[in-house]
Amino acid sequence: MPTHTIRNLNAVSQTLLIPVYFRAMESQRPDALVRDSKAVELVGQLDYDFSGVQRLKDEQVNYLLRMREFDRLAWAFLAEHPEGVIVDLGCGLDTRFERVDNGQVEWYGLDLPEVMELRKELLEETPRSHFIGCSVLDFSWMDALSGQAGKHILFLAEAMLVYLEEADVKRLVQALAERFPGAELVCDAYSPVVVRFHPRPSAVARPRWGLKDDRDVEAWAPGIRLLSQWYYFDKPEPRLGAFQLMRYIPFVARVVRIVHYRLGEAAG
Repeated sequence: MPTHTIRNLNAVSQTLLIPVYFRAMESQRPDALVRDSKAVELVGQLDYDFSGVQRLKDEQVNYLLRMREFDRLAWAFLAEHPEGVIVDLGCGLDTRFERVDNGQVEWYGLDLPEVMELRKELLEETPRSHFIGCSVLDFSWMDALSGQAGKHILFLAEAMLVYLEEADVKRLVQALAERFPGAELVCDAYSPVVVRFHPRPSAVARPRWGLKDDRDVEAWAPGIRLLSQWYYFDKPEPRLGAFQLMRYIPFVARVVRIVHYRLGEAAG
């Protein structure tokens, strides 16, 4: 029986329920792209009408492919830096810590105070998993990482930066590069054409930041370097159905991607 009622969340914040629902539904498929037993548990606890989310089921595979790639990059980071720090920006009800925890990582989840209130009701903080209730654009949250000086840090921004204005994204990236030189950042990126012709222009949460060339970010602060790019259609994926044909149209195949940057060089 559901034990938690959704309250105090505006329409934008409620979008955090989309990925957790998709993860829960996917986990029950025999051919699941990912399995997340914690997401199944969370959806069972929530007293919420998911009918609106169910209408977005055509987007489920894209959500899951993106999530799987973010997980892979987190695993790769921890393989190289087992005692590293990962900061999940706009974490919502993400359970990535539970999925990739290597027993050593120091993890921080950041989201708006009202979102973090719900997260604390449903998920448990641990000695290595910390919750921060703050806007990502209120840079005071960075003080929580002051004790991690000298450690390797990875910032994950899944389905978050694209919904900010470009000036705010640039200001945030510059602040991260200045405060945490040598850190890494992984985020999604949309081409400007996707932002301009978004299929749901009236949606509460719609993309606002478009990136024409992934190397443009390198000019935002000294030392920023593009490390890698990932595209949805790089490899065949049967679950994409006819959309797989997009991989043969180079421009279309690369308008949505995940980009990985190093934010300058570490001091010393």
